[in-house]
Amino acid sequence: MKARNLAESFKYAWIGLGQALANERNLRIHAAAAIGAVLLAAGLRVPAAEVALVAVASAMVIVAELVNTAIEGCVDLAMPGYSPLAARVKNIAAAAVLVTSIAAVVVGIVVFGPYLLSLIPVRK
Repeated sequence: MKARNLAESFKYAWIGLGQALANERNLRIHAAAAIGAVLLAAGLRVPAAEVALVAVASAMVIVAELVNTAIEGCVDLAMPGYSPLAARVKNIAAAAVLVTSIAAVVVGIVVFGPYLLSLIPVRK
C-alpha cells in the first residue's frame, strides 16, 4: 500500500518499527543496548559529541537489524522452502548486522573506556 501523503508515510514507518520490535527478539536486544548506552553516557557525563557517536553507532545497528529483518521476510516470501541461495542471502544480511554491531562495540570501548577506567581507584 502506497502512502498518500507524508503524514501517512510516517504513520506506516512507526507501525513497521512497532511490528519489528514486537516480533524481533534481536531488535529488542539492540534497542535495549542502545538505551543502556545513552543512559551510561548520561551517567558518566560524556560530552555531547561523544554521545552523538554512540547514538549514531547504536542507530546503525538498529537500522542494520531492520534491513536484515526486511530481507529475511522478502526471502521467506519468495522462497518458502529451503534454498541454498536463500540461505546465503539471509546469512549475508545477518553478517551486516554482525559487522555493524562489532563497530558499535569498538565505538563504545573508545568512548566509554577512559571514563570507566577513571572510576577505578589507583593504589600508590
